[in-house]
This record gives sequence, structure tokens and C-alpha cells, in this order.
Amino acid sequence: MVQVTAGEAIGRRPQFRPINVAARFAPVLFLVVLMIGFSILEPRFLTALNLFNVLRQVSIYGLLAIGMTFVILTAGIDLSIGSILAMAGLVAAMVAKGGLDNRFSVGDGSASLGLGWEFAALAAIGVGVAAGLVQGFAITRFKVPPFVVTLGGMSAFRGAALLFSGGGPVSGFDDAFVWWGQGKVGPVPVPVLIFVLFAVIAHITLSYTRYGRQIYAVGGNPEAARLAGLNVRKIILSVYVITGFFSGLGAFVLAARLNSAEAVAGTGFELTVIASVVIGGTSLFGGTGTIFGTVIGTVLIGVLLNGLVLLDVSAYVQQIIIGVIIVLAVAFDTFVKSRRRAL
Repeated sequence: MVQVTAGEAIGRRPQFRPINVAARFAPVLFLVVLMIGFSILEPRFLTALNLFNVLRQVSIYGLLAIGMTFVILTAGIDLSIGSILAMAGLVAAMVAKGGLDNRFSVGDGSASLGLGWEFAALAAIGVGVAAGLVQGFAITRFKVPPFVVTLGGMSAFRGAALLFSGGGPVSGFDDAFVWWGQGKVGPVPVPVLIFVLFAVIAHITLSYTRYGRQIYAVGGNPEAARLAGLNVRKIILSVYVITGFFSGLGAFVLAARLNSAEAVAGTGFELTVIASVVIGGTSLFGGTGTIFGTVIGTVLIGVLLNGLVLLDVSAYVQQIIIGVIIVLAVAFDTFVKSRRRAL
């Protein structure tokens, strides 16, 4: 019988590693520090009106970030989400308005000619899922890198949106449609409730289902996952369908919030969404990350932008700050991984 000494037993106990604690709680700590700092510099920041405004603003980014989390967990990327959002929003608007002939009219009279918000939402989600399916197929079947496929998709879907709309907006939806973007349940904006609901569903999916474990396995080591019997192609295809779904859902909510859809919607969303996911702790190398982290990262970006606006910081400077934060977040992730391998 093998005897284990006290020294050996102690040596096997989990050791406290500051680098692991920092990696796990850094986004939350940074968010707390930001909120304290902005509340000191600008008293209006901590008002209920402003905080709900922050949550409403980040809800669209948050929906897209949930989908992006699935993709990045497999070591992929999707640069086309903003363009898909624009295309899906225009299709939803067309369905809600009963065609493009009424796109410039405003008021319930023209909006009532459409098929209703239910069909508009389904149309937007359908466009997003179809776009994700096409891109996922190109990635898995033709072995084209995700960066190249979605970069091409970013241009192609944006061009399709411009062609579809003729460069003009579609505006003026009925009250039932607009409620999904501007309505409230008590003091809480409806887009925030939608974001929270789907964040919970995504968290449960990744944390407590077999499919979620398969995503982590593929992102951690796709070859090992294949040898273990997982259908790696199918899993990778599915995550692009998921991000397409969230792009379509985000398109519907954004069109409802703005009471308008246009081909330039979603421009630049890719940067903010990827920043939210990476800052939340999801590794661009795949296999590591949580939906909770993505939610924290999304709120953090929203708080940062809102605070900078309240402090009257230039929009150009805001973009610089976000870009620097992305680089620092990826550098920190790389550093943590190298330290863990060294230990």
C-alpha cells in the first residue's frame, strides 16, 4: 500500500496563484473601479436614469457578443455581424411595412399593411441564420479561414443591404413593433430584458449541456476533439449559425429601438463586440471563456463609453481607448497562458 506523507499531501493542495485570480476577476474589478471613478468625476453617472440608459445602449452589443462568444470559444472570429445586422434589419422592416414601397412613410397607416412584428422578427432571425449557415459552410467545407470568410461576408452583406434598400432607410413602424426596442417592463427597458434572458440561456447551454462541453473541447484542441469522436465540422458550423441568429435578433431589436432600419446600421459594431468578449475573459485562442464574462465585458465597454461621453471626451479618443484596451486584453490573455504553461 502506498503511503502519502504529510508533506506530499500539502504539496498536492491547490496553490494560491495571483495570476489566476487576476485573470478570473480582472474584468469585474476593472468595472467596479471604472464606476467608482466616473461617479466621483461626474455625479450624473450613478443616477438610475443614466444606468438604465447604459444598459439599454449595451443590450444590442450584448446580444451580438453572446453569439460572438460561441464563435471565439472555437478559436474562430466573425467580422460580418454588423453587416448581417443591417441586412436582417432591412428585411424585418420590409416585412413589417408590407414592402419597400412604404419605406419612407411614417405612421401606423402604412405600417399596418405589413405582417406584424412576429413575422418581422422571424424574418430578421431567418436572414441571420442563413448568413451564418453560408459562412459556416464555407469555413468547414472549403477550409477557408474564418477571418477571410467573414471579412468577405462583411463586405458582401453590406453591399447586399445597400442594394436591397437602394441606399434609403425604412422607417415608421407600428407601436407593437417599436415596443420591443423602446418599451419598458416597470423601470427596465425591454431590450435589457431580452439581453438578460438570452444571456441566461447561453450560460446554461455552455455550462450545463453536452453541446457546451463540445464547444470548449473543439476550441481547446480540435484534433483531440476529433479523435474523441466529436463532429468538429458540425460544431464549428453550428456556432456560426448561432452568431447569425443573434445578429438577426439584434437587428430586430435595433430597428424597433430606432424605429428605423438602414443599410449603414451596425457599422463598426465588430470592434465593440469583439472587445466586449475579449475583455470579458474569452480567449481568442479558443477553449476559455464564459457568458458571464461576456456580460461583464459588454457592460464595462458601455460604462466606459458612457463615462467618457459625460466627461465630454472626443469620440475619436474613445475609439483609440477601445483599440488599446483590446490589445492589452489579448496581451494579458497571452501572458496568463504562458505563465500557466510555465507553472
